[in-house]
Amino acid sequence: MFRHKGKGRTYSHNLKLASILSCVAGLVNITGVLAVSTLTTNVTGHFAYFSEQLFVRNYKMAFIYLLYILFFLLGAFVSGVIMEWASKQKSHTSYIIPLSVEIVIMFAIGFSNELLPDRPSVPLIISSALLFAMGLQNALVTRVSQSVVRTTHLTGLFTDLGIELSQLFFHGEKGRKIQLNKSIFLKLMIISCFFLGGILGALVYQHFQLKTLLIPAGLLLFAVWYDRLLFRYYHLKRKLR
Repeated sequence: MFRHKGKGRTYSHNLKLASILSCVAGLVNITGVLAVSTLTTNVTGHFAYFSEQLFVRNYKMAFIYLLYILFFLLGAFVSGVIMEWASKQKSHTSYIIPLSVEIVIMFAIGFSNELLPDRPSVPLIISSALLFAMGLQNALVTRVSQSVVRTTHLTGLFTDLGIELSQLFFHGEKGRKIQLNKSIFLKLMIISCFFLGGILGALVYQHFQLKTLLIPAGLLLFAVWYDRLLFRYYHLKRKLR
């Protein structure tokens, strides 16, 4: 799911990756909205608010929205640096460090009521940390899947989906149609899992508030464990041949 790159990467790998991490993004996004009234999986809206606050000369709020944008960028940058460094070292576990950082952030914010004093700056810290985590995840998924999968925002996804749906009316060749159907199904899975993550997160948040983030942390831990398990299985299988 994470290890395979290039020709060794299959549609099944991308489908598993998309399903788990888009659900994680949906959970994180709704938790950010309910806890601190901030969208944490993309920066499109924050750019609009940043422009608005500059226009009305509310420079404090403009600076906050700029921080949100920069923290998402920083997450993507850090993820890219880690994976580039790991690839130079010929490491097959380049994904472990970004995912570990994301898991730590989820746990830290999940227990932030116990860890952080009740101060006005806490919502800003939570929002920035979640945006950093989602930038980290989006860069990781984009790099691993070679830009086939993006899990933290849906605008571009709906654009690509609309284009591919239109192409179904014009491509009658069997091979091309199969390829289009697989690509459309992948995008529908990302959208569905993001939506399900949002619904689940909203239901759980009513009872557990920020501890809802322990669910995405658990999903990420499961993804790492599952990937490691499969690697050992196939490694053992090759040795026994």
